[in-house]
Amino acid sequence: MKKTLLATVLASLLLGSTALSAAVYKVDPSHSTVGFKVKHMMISTVTGKFGNFSGSYDLDKGQFKSLKGEIKSASIDTGIVKRDDHLRSADFFDATKFGDITFAMTSASKDKMSGNLTIRGITKKVTLDIDMGGTVTDPWGNERSGFVLNGQINRKDFGLNWNKAIEAGGVVVGDEVKLVIEIEGIEE
Repeated sequence: MKKTLLATVLASLLLGSTALSAAVYKVDPSHSTVGFKVKHMMISTVTGKFGNFSGSYDLDKGQFKSLKGEIKSASIDTGIVKRDDHLRSADFFDATKFGDITFAMTSASKDKMSGNLTIRGITKKVTLDIDMGGTVTDPWGNERSGFVLNGQINRKDFGLNWNKAIEAGGVVVGDEVKLVIEIEGIEE
């Protein structure tokens, strides 16, 4: 009888702690950034970000169980209106026709995440590095978690082909785009 009671208590404690450690988080856009860097004229780097994005993810003991996100391509911001308008055009994102950029995780380890990235209706598998920040309870009692995803894609894989040759050799826009996604989420 004592062994059964002890086993029941231990099982309850283990199941209870598992339930407490698993959580679904909603991305907090006011404390998150979806950014990128790309070479310009082969000598400098242009940095940009997207201002309109959303997402959610499921963590269990600091490990990702799922993650999905959506970015509005028209919300691109490099700080230069003329350049942003060009990036929204059919030469690049074609934001009128392809309004959403999406990412859906397919697998994750402690330090890598793979998933399907869709830009301009083209879906490719990408792998990103994970830098886990951890979890904390904020002053208002909300559970928050944070992490950074870093990676690199070739923009031409997604139909972002526009470019111009420069006289000195090279091109106006580099093919490789570095992704820097800094996320803070609030437990739902």
